[in-house]
Amino acid sequence: SGKEKMGKGKHDYLKEEVRGNENDRMQLKRTIGYFDGVNFIIGTIVGAGIFVSPTGVLQYSLLNVGVALSIWTACGVISLMGALCYAELGTALPLSGGEYSHIKRALGSLPAFIFIWTAMFTKPASNATRALLFAEYATQPFYGVCHAPELLKKCLALTVLWSLGILNGRSVKMATWVQTVFTVLKMMALSVIGIGGIVLLVRGRKENLVRFENAFSSEIPDASQIAEAFFQGLYAYGGWWSLNYMAEEMINPSRNIPLTVMTALPAVTLFYLLVNISYLTVLTPKEIVSSVAVAVTWADRVIPSVAWVIPVSVAASIFGALNSSMFTLGRLSYAGSQSGHLPVLISMLNVHYWTPAPAMIFSTIIASIFIIPADLITLTNYFGFSVWLMVGLTCASLIVLRYREPTLQRPYKVFLPVAFVMVAVSLFLVLAPIVWAPKMQYIYALLFMLGGLLVYLPFVHFKLHFDFVDKITCYLQLLLEVSPADVSAEDKYE
Repeated sequence: SGKEKMGKGKHDYLKEEVRGNENDRMQLKRTIGYFDGVNFIIGTIVGAGIFVSPTGVLQYSLLNVGVALSIWTACGVISLMGALCYAELGTALPLSGGEYSHIKRALGSLPAFIFIWTAMFTKPASNATRALLFAEYATQPFYGVCHAPELLKKCLALTVLWSLGILNGRSVKMATWVQTVFTVLKMMALSVIGIGGIVLLVRGRKENLVRFENAFSSEIPDASQIAEAFFQGLYAYGGWWSLNYMAEEMINPSRNIPLTVMTALPAVTLFYLLVNISYLTVLTPKEIVSSVAVAVTWADRVIPSVAWVIPVSVAASIFGALNSSMFTLGRLSYAGSQSGHLPVLISMLNVHYWTPAPAMIFSTIIASIFIIPADLITLTNYFGFSVWLMVGLTCASLIVLRYREPTLQRPYKVFLPVAFVMVAVSLFLVLAPIVWAPKMQYIYALLFMLGGLLVYLPFVHFKLHFDFVDKITCYLQLLLEVSPADVSAEDKYE
């Protein structure tokens, strides 16, 4: 009828054009397998951290080698425990939003909004830092001892951001292929460093063994310094939570999510320990702390003729981590929009590629704004503060759901005390630095997070809406050729 035709939106016709049959629904497709999941987790974790964070860990460990290596090991164990908690949530509720979706289900709309409000700034800022760091390592070899121009680095960082944003907005398979290639490259680079250290230790020269003979003989750091060291180490492990953001696109998530976690985290922990031991075999703790890029300094000592390989490898490593981080951030934006916490356009899918293209564009624009110089150590402290608060809330969500929804199907169940331990660890990592070494950045972070209430109350709680937004949405929908998903994944698990 004429009314029915008038009632149909443009996106309905776009859907009809792209569908081959009624079973072909407009939604994200399950195309990510076990091997792809392992590559995404390792690729997200292994970025710049292992090349920058050894400095922070040693510095806050007061150059105590034994304490530093113990913290690296403990960080690996904590990351695995957290990933196992997330595996239960991801298999029970395989939704694109990851932590956001789990917090919303267990704790309600307001905590979930505070999470996404914070994440929409901290995660793009982290991506911007990765892009700038990539630009630093990619351009510096061409300038020798001179510094590369800031403008050049910014332009290259923006180019990389938008190239990956467009790639992830067009093809999941292509983004997965890129992730696999760069994960293999970065693991080869870490293998060179790790094996090099083992060879030097086996030779048994005194100068290589001296740091390990009295590993705990230096001054022992206090609780506040240990917490700061944990921030630096856990920054290097950051990204173990990424798999849950792609749970909606995982093939057989009930099997592959736990298996992927149990493969990737122990592998990363082993490599990190080998690499740190290799650093300490060649360099003194003071040399590591004073080094801008520990891996490059190591290469200058051990393989000077091909030392240029390390900066290139670092750039490749950061590139891979940036790709996976942008992939997951797009899914977070997509899930937030489906829940009404972000503009509706962001939850639409491209009718040709069935990817969350608007979400990728949105998150890439925000990251582009953050392409400014920043102190990486300060950024990791700020990033750690907000991340671990949300990790604690997510693990608390697991506990709440265990008791509130006992009949919820859970293909994988973590040992419940592990969740309680993760909540306690998260609280310690958030509160200890604030109590023992208060800094203004923590207050700014808290005020920024609470500032989300100024947006939540009018636009989400009271549903304030402007008609002109609908016109803009319609225009952009036609321009980008996007359409709402038929059924949100969240609705399937209500």
